Amino acid sequence: MSRNRRHRRPAAGFTLIEVLLVLVILVILGSLAGVSIFSAQKQASVNAAKTQVGLIDNALKMYQLNMNKPPASLDNLINQPSDDKNGKWQGPYWEDPTMPIDPWDNEYQYEVTGATYKVWSMGPDGASGTDDDISG
Repeated sequence: MSRNRRHRRPAAGFTLIEVLLVLVILVILGSLAGVSIFSAQKQASVNAAKTQVGLIDNALKMYQLNMNKPPASLDNLINQPSDDKNGKWQGPYWEDPTMPIDPWDNEYQYEVTGATYKVWSMGPDGASGTDDDISG
């Protein structure tokens, strides 16, 4: 008696454990990529703030060369100050009609002390005088 023996082929497809293992790996890789992207975004914001502070500082230097004193406010880089009686103002020293805001949506800070000035961003925390402030 000869019987045709049928060999059972293994079922095609993946087991539940294999699918779950792949999903776990994908979640881990996704979270690593997310952390990297977030870190890169934070560094890009810091670099953008440093660049803008440098550009504002250059405009302030040009103003100071022409007027022999730093401006009373950053607005004087765009609009001629009312105390310019000798016509020394050669501006606008800033191309845009408004001063930029930093990457965290705060205004850049500006302080004048006599013939010196300081310009800075308050950084991610939005508070002046902390460790994350960005100055030129």
